[in-house]
Parts: sequence; structure tokens; C-alpha cells
Amino acid sequence: MNQELLQKGIAALGGTITKLQIEQFSAYSALLKEWNAKMNLTAIVDDDGIAVKHFLDSILPLYHVELAEKSSLMDVGTGAGFPGIPIKIMRPDLRLTLVDSLQKRVSFLDEVCRRLELKNVETVHGRAEELGKDRQYRERFDTVTSRAVANLKVLGEYCLPLVRRNGIFLALKAEEMEAELESAKAMLGNLGGSVEAVISAPLPESDMVRKLVLVRKERSTPTQFPRRINRIKK
Repeated sequence: MNQELLQKGIAALGGTITKLQIEQFSAYSALLKEWNAKMNLTAIVDDDGIAVKHFLDSILPLYHVELAEKSSLMDVGTGAGFPGIPIKIMRPDLRLTLVDSLQKRVSFLDEVCRRLELKNVETVHGRAEELGKDRQYRERFDTVTSRAVANLKVLGEYCLPLVRRNGIFLALKAEEMEAELESAKAMLGNLGGSVEAVISAPLPESDMVRKLVLVRKERSTPTQFPRRINRIKK
């Protein structure tokens, strides 16, 4: 990982980073490249790309969205741990739950958390549409986030049932997503949510602009949601 690039990017965001956090990001980068040689975790494995497109991109929300001290955060479809683990490194007070449908990736996440000595992190092997029906997880989280590539309408049905009332669903989307957002608004409303803000967040050390979509959970999600995966996709 390019430590200098990461530090410059965080400084550009108006933040600071400790020596321990730099060491954790470096260890995370090394594990990502080591495990990626054995299984498909990411197509981005160069040092600059990891620093900018994975780490800086993941922590962007911290400089635009307020996450309360010691609040709970669930990362749905986390894959190799993005954005959840970088957020946790920068905000160790948060209580993090990482969800992924592939056990191999969950094993990788467990190893990262062990090696980085991250506390108050739960990894879950499961699908969001099933967890959304489970009392242990349904409407339990202050914030549910996802950097998954799914359409916002689909992501909303995965994520909003997991958000507590007055909590937020935070989606990290591409810059050109106005039509996608417009087509998702009715469904987000059906799920109990309302779009509170769409924030344009330039990614330092790149020409990319990330759109952060904040959906406030105003009402409990009706019991018929989330539906089965084939219904959601259809």
C-alpha cells in the first residue's frame, strides 16, 4: 500500500491518521494481496489503487456523514471488507457487523480482524434478504451501508429492513446515478425510508466523485419485506 498517498488523501479530507492506523492499513493491504492470490477478492491489487480506490473511498463517508459515538454499523455485501473495515480502523469506537454470502470471504474477514486486533466486530455468513427476517438483525442497526454494485432499489430492500427507526441506510454509489435514484424513491418509501440527502464526495488523489445517498428510516419496514431473492431481482 502507498502510505504517502493514503496520508495525503486523508489530509485532503481534513482528517488525521495515527501510526497505529497506518500500520493496520498496511497489514490489511498485505493480507488482501496474499489472499487474493488464492481466491478472487478484488481486481485492484496495486499499491496506489488499494490506497485510493479501496481505503480512501471506503472512509469518505466519515468526512460527510455524522456517525454517533459507539453506534452500530452493518456493512451488507462487504466482500473483502469495504467499506466496513477501513471505517472501523478510522473509528474504532463503532460496533461493526460485516455480512457476506460467501464463507471464504468471511474467513478472510475473520483473519483481517484477528491480525489487526479489531474489537467489537461480528462477521456473518449470510444473505441480507434472510437476515432482514431474523429478529436478531431486523431493525437493529443505527447505520447500514453498502458499496455493492446492485441497483439502489434492490439495495434498499436488502438494507432498510436492517435499519432501526430513525437510523440511516447509506449507499455508496457512482456519480451518474440520478435516474437510478428517481426510480428507487417509491420503493424506498414502501420500505419505510425517505431520501434525506445525496452528497457529492470527491475522492482525493483521483478524478472520481462518489455519491453518498442517505436514506432516513422514518417508519418500520412492513413485514412482507424483504421478499425472496427471485422476487427482489424480478
